Amino acid sequence: MTTTIPPTRFRSAATTAVATAVFVLALIVLLVASGCATREADEAVPVPDRVDLAGLSDLVLRVGDQKGGTQALLEASGQLEELPYEIEFSTFTSGPPIVEALNAGQIDTAVTGNTPPVFGAAAGARASIVAAYANAGEGDQILVPEDSPVRSVADLAGRKVLVAKGTSAHGHLLLQLRKAGVAPEAVEFVFLQPAEAGSAFSRGDADAWAIWDPYTAIAQTTSAPRTLTTAVEASNGFWFGLASHDALADAGRQTAIADFLVRLAKAGNWSEDNPAEWAAFYADAVDLSPEAAELSQGRSTRVPVALEDTIEREQKLADVFTSDGQIDPVDIAELADERYRDVLAPVVRPAPGT
Repeated sequence: MTTTIPPTRFRSAATTAVATAVFVLALIVLLVASGCATREADEAVPVPDRVDLAGLSDLVLRVGDQKGGTQALLEASGQLEELPYEIEFSTFTSGPPIVEALNAGQIDTAVTGNTPPVFGAAAGARASIVAAYANAGEGDQILVPEDSPVRSVADLAGRKVLVAKGTSAHGHLLLQLRKAGVAPEAVEFVFLQPAEAGSAFSRGDADAWAIWDPYTAIAQTTSAPRTLTTAVEASNGFWFGLASHDALADAGRQTAIADFLVRLAKAGNWSEDNPAEWAAFYADAVDLSPEAAELSQGRSTRVPVALEDTIEREQKLADVFTSDGQIDPVDIAELADERYRDVLAPVVRPAPGT
């Protein structure tokens, strides 16, 4: 189910300022230099030599969000100031509905965990990976009740596990089962979105819950679940910026996405460098307790990294899902669209493990 907040539009009063004009034109030059082919089978729509700034100021970039994380991050870091276009944020319960919205052309761009783009590509979703982010994966966990007899992943055989289908938590769960030698068929998957899963877990309706931050942190600060395992060293900890093929085929929208991705990367770096300030803002913005916000954002920030540094490890993840019979083969190099590499190069950081 998709939940949408009323459109939040940010328009700069200085849209026609010289600095904005120079920045937008610089983006265009970089985009033209790096190539602007889309993932569509038909002819690519090239970026024109010039973009009408008045036209860009009328553009509404539609951005998908989860638990207000992207919007709050941009606001806290000051990256929503002096926008040369408008942004309309829509909130979704998890990554798979975001991929569905991208495929349907309902939104232009969004960030999800490492698994939704893979499952989406296997289903033929018309969206590409255009940016990458990383953390250690500590907030992606499998939780069990404090007094549960489950002591290892192997003990999940024959038991019920709550998880949102096609999410990073689903991918983490499959990886942990594979590592423990447990066939997915030996576990009863109960597919629920985080809010419903959290209620079911608190009622004792299942034996375990595979979940991600901030929901992991909410559970850990409001009750006493036990962590069975985390995604550290099991999964790659990546998040990905996605864009719809329709948006990438539009000269104005793909230029706006370039600017948006730079702003989001700067915001991610700011949150990593200012953890206390970011956690306090995040708590207020998405109605979390200070304890849950501090716990989640202390381990689950989205640091921008070079997309090319993530492809090999994301391919390994996709191959696991294919070999387990979850999806058809997916070529991550084909799924990744690196047209924004030069634009993002000044603001990305080294990916962990590179």
